[in-house]
Amino acid sequence: MSTVALAPRRKLGPYAIWLLFALLLAVLPHVFRSSLAISMLTQMGYLTIICLSYNILLGQGGMLSFGHAVYTGLGSFIAVHAMNLATKGQVPLPLVVIPLVGGLSGLFFAALFGYVTTKKSGTTFAMITLGIGELVAAMSLMFPGFFGGEGGVTTNRVYGTPFLGLTFGSQIQVYYLIAAYCFISTALMFALTKTPLGRMLNAVRDNPERVEFIGYNTQRVRYLGFIIAGFFAGIGGALASINFEIVNASDGLSAVRSGGYLLFTFLGGATFFFGPMIGAVLLVLASVLLSEVTKAWLLYLGLVFLFMVMYAPGGIASLIMMNLRVAKFGKFGPLLRPYAGLLLAGALVVAGASAIIEMIYHIQLNAGASSKFSFVGVPLDTQSALSWAAPLAVLAIGLGLLEWVRRGFVRVWSHAQEEIEAEIKRREPA
Repeated sequence: MSTVALAPRRKLGPYAIWLLFALLLAVLPHVFRSSLAISMLTQMGYLTIICLSYNILLGQGGMLSFGHAVYTGLGSFIAVHAMNLATKGQVPLPLVVIPLVGGLSGLFFAALFGYVTTKKSGTTFAMITLGIGELVAAMSLMFPGFFGGEGGVTTNRVYGTPFLGLTFGSQIQVYYLIAAYCFISTALMFALTKTPLGRMLNAVRDNPERVEFIGYNTQRVRYLGFIIAGFFAGIGGALASINFEIVNASDGLSAVRSGGYLLFTFLGGATFFFGPMIGAVLLVLASVLLSEVTKAWLLYLGLVFLFMVMYAPGGIASLIMMNLRVAKFGKFGPLLRPYAGLLLAGALVVAGASAIIEMIYHIQLNAGASSKFSFVGVPLDTQSALSWAAPLAVLAIGLGLLEWVRRGFVRVWSHAQEEIEAEIKRREPA
């Protein structure tokens, strides 16, 4: 009786998560109402699709690609040209189907290039994707009629008959279009992980020799995954072109853009489905907010990536899941004080190090300007000994405190893990 009653509740869990996700997409622009906030939310929407599509390669298939921007970029260009043709009345394409045009374009080029790239795996695959990415980026300069040269290709998303009364002239309407595609694409990519193809992608990632032994063609599995990733990447690229109404080859097809997708997918957590979604949020925050605060934002980003690789290779998602596991067994309470200590020590380290970095950058980039400047409201002077000594002292104190707190945290964390393992063994049937 109780088992029958509990079964529907367990099945409602995933539906509740998806309902919450849909409500979050619907409510966010009403919570963050400024034009900047809505613009950032819009970018997070299509970047979520792109990062999740990249994770089909990296997280699910174990394929490290350095050329994913090829499929987002080509999807963007073809979407822009399709919009321009629709504006002239040459093709009957409403704006709401333009992302599908970009998706089919990404699928086509992924099928074309993927046939070559997926014949190899590992480092060879990564180098081939890098080569194809650079090849396409170079070809963009050879065909200015299609790629628009240095100026790119512009378009106008307001054309034709309004769709359900929507002209998509305002940013909020574009947001909801992108949010709808984000929800549907995310659901479809999650569904892929539950299919036989998704499971075989995981198997090819973990043990390709065993997959070959049981009779599957690993190249074909990688190829199909590559094509699907290209389709969703094209959708994301088309949504980006709708948002900005311009596509530039030097930005949309560059290896730097592909590296950004790789970097933030990894930071979010490639081994978890929701990890790339976190990465998409971080990508927007870094490129929009952090870049406005400091010119050294790429240096900070590189340091964060370095420390994540060293201490949390599973990304932010892995840290979240580990702590949720501890909380599930009721062992999170003793960790509150160590976490508070780590937060305080980390803040001191960041404050001291960032002040030193900013002064060095100011000397290098603003040699002719005044030695005095302000960083996040703190006055600094590159010619003052106090301005150098104070951050160095804060950094030294922070590093010492961090090491002391870290040792205590490791003891508490190890004890909690031992108790969890003992609890799991007690729950196992005899």
